[in-house]
Amino acid sequence: MAPGDIVITKHQWGAFTGTELDLQLRRRGIRTVVLGGIATNFGVESTARHGWELGYHIVIAEDLCTSLSADLHDVSIRSILPRIARVLPSDTIAFGG
Repeated sequence: MAPGDIVITKHQWGAFTGTELDLQLRRRGIRTVVLGGIATNFGVESTARHGWELGYHIVIAEDLCTSLSADLHDVSIRSILPRIARVLPSDTIAFGG
């Protein structure tokens, strides 16, 4: 962590639920959220769905996600997330300043 970093502690599957994440992003004019995580079909998918519902552009770094099984990961990555997000390898995601 660097000085000035904002820490959001999530309490539910999704990072937007019950946190100030939406408020902090909007204050900074951030419109795109890049996600990765250790539970593709739970935390990543929940955060992506809620972020999409709030109007954010969602990008999933596919190779930075995993789940309890390859099958659970694949269902989210192949069938669900592409409907609400861009699913890309992390090395193809460009970050602007």
